[in-house]
Amino acid sequence: MTKQDQIKGAIYGLLIGDAVGVPYEFNLPEQLPSYDKIDMISPSHFQKTYPNIPFGTWSDDGAQALCLLDSLLYKNKLDPEDFMNRMCNWYQHGYMAVDFQVFDVGVQTAESIRKYLQGVQLDQVAKNDEHANGNGSLMRVLPLAILHTGTDEQLIQDAYAQSHVTHAHLRAKVCCALYCLWARSILNGLNIENAWHDAVAKLRNYFQDKPEDLAQLEFYIRPDELEKGNGSGYVVDCLKSARYALQQPTYQDVVKTAIALGRDTDTTACVAGGIAGLYYGFDAIPQAWVEQLRGKEMVELLLAR
Repeated sequence: MTKQDQIKGAIYGLLIGDAVGVPYEFNLPEQLPSYDKIDMISPSHFQKTYPNIPFGTWSDDGAQALCLLDSLLYKNKLDPEDFMNRMCNWYQHGYMAVDFQVFDVGVQTAESIRKYLQGVQLDQVAKNDEHANGNGSLMRVLPLAILHTGTDEQLIQDAYAQSHVTHAHLRAKVCCALYCLWARSILNGLNIENAWHDAVAKLRNYFQDKPEDLAQLEFYIRPDELEKGNGSGYVVDCLKSARYALQQPTYQDVVKTAIALGRDTDTTACVAGGIAGLYYGFDAIPQAWVEQLRGKEMVELLLAR
């Protein structure tokens, strides 16, 4: 695979994971269809979460990732203010949303955007208390990892800055940094599991003189433990649920396993699907899912750039 194949796989991988997960969101595992029936188009007997949203539509996860991608392409670097302006454009006008329709917004993200629109300084809009550790900054960060050309240290710092606009707690930032380093190690040729361990080692080295950051990694994320996860909206659980799903050998099974965990199905599948698409490449994504994805013209314009 070329790097272009991997980047295309990553972007489509996260968008399709998101779109496949949307109909099942907020359901517990036992409320979901059986594993073999989980698909882009949910079974007719299953009451999908958003009755008026057509199948194949990505949600806030995909839209915010595209906001970040567009900002990175425009600025050739992470510019938090430009990124936040695009997030506001999404929130208010449906920029980067299919049909310009915003139907799912995380609490922390919405609150940060509203504060910014009211004139609060960008570095002050996000909550930083321990209970403010949703997965909203993790779900959209992959474009930063695949376009970043700086050092690992700079990538970590930019992952922190990307999170800070809506999720300012250190734990969310460390999760974003680990995810970005994981993606970079895959781009550098490692397999999914070896890339994870490589990313963890790099973070531990970077955190040698940062005890608070290291504590978040070791005592809350606990990266050496492979856990099934609950598929919830908590940032650590989301990351670990995605890693669990990524033990599967195909893109399709990664996404279906992520969704089968229940709860925040679209985001778990987005976070896992982005890595799966990066590793297995665009051609590994089921053709039917690619065809069923709506809004591809937006994606193709960005990929061309």
